[in-house]
Amino acid sequence: MQKTCIIIAGPTAIGKTDISIELAAAFSTEIISADSRQCYRELNIGVAKPDAVSLEYAPHHFINSHSIHESLSAADFETYALQKVSDIFEQHDVAIMVGGTGLYINAFAEGMDQVPAVADEYRLQVIEGFKQNGITWLQDMLTDKDPDFAKTGEMQNPQRMMRALEVVLSTGKSIRSFQLRQKKSRPFRIIKIGLELPREILYDRINQRVDMMITAGLEEEARSVLPF
Repeated sequence: MQKTCIIIAGPTAIGKTDISIELAAAFSTEIISADSRQCYRELNIGVAKPDAVSLEYAPHHFINSHSIHESLSAADFETYALQKVSDIFEQHDVAIMVGGTGLYINAFAEGMDQVPAVADEYRLQVIEGFKQNGITWLQDMLTDKDPDFAKTGEMQNPQRMMRALEVVLSTGKSIRSFQLRQKKSRPFRIIKIGLELPREILYDRINQRVDMMITAGLEEEARSVLPF
C-alpha cells in the first residue's frame, strides 16, 4: 500500500478533532496536529486543545510539544511534520494530519520558500517599533522599504507585515523576491478533506465554544501568559 497522509482541514469548531480521532482509530495510526497554537504547553482553553480523553485515543504530535516562549514558523512546522510523518510511516501505511492553520498545512504538503535567516537585531527593532507605534508604523515603513509587499501583501496583518519588514531590513530585498511558490513533491500520497457546515450552524457552534471557554477560565489563562 502506498504511504498516505490524510489531512483534515476546516474552520474552528467544525469537528475536525473528532473526525481525525475516528480516522486514526480506523487505520490504527497516529495524528499530527497542524494547529499553530495547540503546540504550546502554556495554552489549553483558548486554543481549543483536545482534552485528555481525546488524546488517549491515538498518539498525537505537535500538541504540548513547545513553549510559548519559543519562536516557531511554518518552515519549522514543515521540518517537524515531515520528520514525524516519516517516523509514523515506519510503522503504519497511513498518517493523519488535522488542523486549521492553512499556512502550516501548505508548508507540509507543498513546501516553503527559503527566506534567509533574519538577524536578531532587526527582529527586535521591528517588534519594538510595532509595540511603540502600532500598525500604522508598520504600514508606513513597508511603503517606504518594501513597496512591492505594500502593494500586494496583507497590510492589515501585523504578523505578516512584521515578517516582511524584518526581511527587507536584514537583507535589503523584498520578501516577495524569495517567494517563488515552487511546489515541492512529497514521497507519499496526500489526501485533503475539507469540512463544511452551513454558516448559521457553524457560527452557533463557535458561539457555544466561546461561552464554554470563558466559563472554563479563558481570561485567567490569557493573563497567565501576558509578559507582565
